[in-house]
Amino acid sequence: MEKKNCALATMKDVAKVAGVSTATVSRTLMNPDKVSARTRQKVENAVLEVGYYPHNLTKNSRRNEFRTILVIVPNISDPFFTEVIRGIEETATEQGYLVLIGDCQHQQQPEQAFINFLITKRIDGMVLLGSNIPFNVSKDEQKNLPPMVMANEFTPELELPTVHIDNLTAAFNATLHLQKLGHKRIACITGPETMPLCHYRLQGYIQALRRTGEEIREEYIARGDFTYESGATLAQTLLTQPEPPSAIFCHSDIMAMGAMWQAKKMGLKLPEDLSVVGFDNLSLAQYCEPALTTVEHPRYEIGHHSILLLLEQLQGRLISKGSKLLEAELIIRESTCSPKS
Repeated sequence: MEKKNCALATMKDVAKVAGVSTATVSRTLMNPDKVSARTRQKVENAVLEVGYYPHNLTKNSRRNEFRTILVIVPNISDPFFTEVIRGIEETATEQGYLVLIGDCQHQQQPEQAFINFLITKRIDGMVLLGSNIPFNVSKDEQKNLPPMVMANEFTPELELPTVHIDNLTAAFNATLHLQKLGHKRIACITGPETMPLCHYRLQGYIQALRRTGEEIREEYIARGDFTYESGATLAQTLLTQPEPPSAIFCHSDIMAMGAMWQAKKMGLKLPEDLSVVGFDNLSLAQYCEPALTTVEHPRYEIGHHSILLLLEQLQGRLISKGSKLLEAELIIRESTCSPKS
């Protein structure tokens, strides 16, 4: 179905396509429980077809209600997101907003279900915590959707206001730390290839090796998925090679802990036989054995600043489409040391 130009899409267009009056369209969007399911479906389908988004409803109709922000999370089970969500929740609540969570991993809803949700729940704005979104947020579609901010990921083609860290430099520094300790055989357990931040982290690792003239060994680069299991499985593959690495840089603390668990299970002494560096500085990182050297990912601050950026849009201020970069420091603990001579 072709959508009309959003600038021309009005409630009258919706009414015409749905075959109902404008009063019925208004009632459906304002009080969906007051109309039949059949009418509601017809109106919602028509809204999608003409590309109409009722921005003004939120400004006029609910002065005494909580305004609502939807947060799209790639995987709610990943402990990485807890602090980001806490930063979002606390900042949004202070500003009088209610936060709803949409989990991409465990709610594989069709695209239309999400769009219908945005319309019927009258979402004021959205924070996207990953680039794998369950509906189309391309530049062309953004005018039909509530204001959005990207947090954590960086996808320049979407031209959304973004809060993130410099993943490439952070990964470069993590690898450089291992090089300064004297490691020559450094492996990398990456995250999913589909995630832009994993691409930047892999580039940081590669650039650090190139800086010292090290050969990039493809067998030392293993593709994980941010789970303990992938960290453990890939560590076993790396450590059973004819020439195993003396250090592993992991794209997440969770995978690093899985790798450490596997190495200990194989009888290696950490960090003497194997140095491990993680990424994120989860609270677990300082309590594992040995305590994990890792990149401090300012997760609470990412959540906090993403809401401030979104509020600027909701309050009608012009804001930069560029990105807000936060600092990511390397935290050195006991999981890294010089390799055995």
